[in-house]
Amino acid sequence: MEKYALIIGASGGIGAASAKRLARDGYSLVLHYNKGIEAVKQLERELQNTNVIVVQADLTKSDGAKKLCNQLSVPIELIVYTSGSSYVGLVTDMNDVQIQKMVQLHVTSPFQLVKELLPSMIQRKRGNIVVISSIWGLTGASCEVLYSTVKGAQNAFVKALAKEVAMSGIRVNAVAPGAVNSKMMDVFTEEDKALICEEIPMGRLGECEEVADAVSYLASGQSSYITGQILSVNGGWHT
Repeated sequence: MEKYALIIGASGGIGAASAKRLARDGYSLVLHYNKGIEAVKQLERELQNTNVIVVQADLTKSDGAKKLCNQLSVPIELIVYTSGSSYVGLVTDMNDVQIQKMVQLHVTSPFQLVKELLPSMIQRKRGNIVVISSIWGLTGASCEVLYSTVKGAQNAFVKALAKEVAMSGIRVNAVAPGAVNSKMMDVFTEEDKALICEEIPMGRLGECEEVADAVSYLASGQSSYITGQILSVNGGWHT
């Protein structure tokens, strides 16, 4: 029997790496994207031996989760929510549109999405949800206050939902990466990245594949008694 993993944000580095890892684990895939159609097409070509469905939705909009769910035609065994964006700057420099989009993308849309997909999981008495959070949701970061806020909300969502659905055979966890070699780091200069690496005990940035390995573990039977946890993948940074 096919088991489908829904990768939210499959056009991003961590989303694509997670898709490839889960394909190796035997999952069929539903790949979500918003604007990164070329990246998803490339990913689909790389996954030519895997059953792949592609869906599009803008999860910064209030109806994004509903539009995404309306495109689903298969039962979802695993949700991996990797979509995210950051804003580097002072709180006083952010406008209301930026605030609304960040909250919608990181908090409201995942809540709405899970709300839509949970009944099927509960009926089948199995399911798995993995949210890609952030180190800043655990420790907070100056000049990334809103990002820290929404990632902290994701962590609280994971801990609370895990308690609510555990008796239905559903596990909910998060992976909280530190500094990872992905597009989100493009806002920093090479000098800035070098300074960050000096702060990290392991002396380097993480790789998307290392985050994907953590996703694979939390989605597997090897973590069958683990739920409501935030797994840090950060090279020892801010621990």
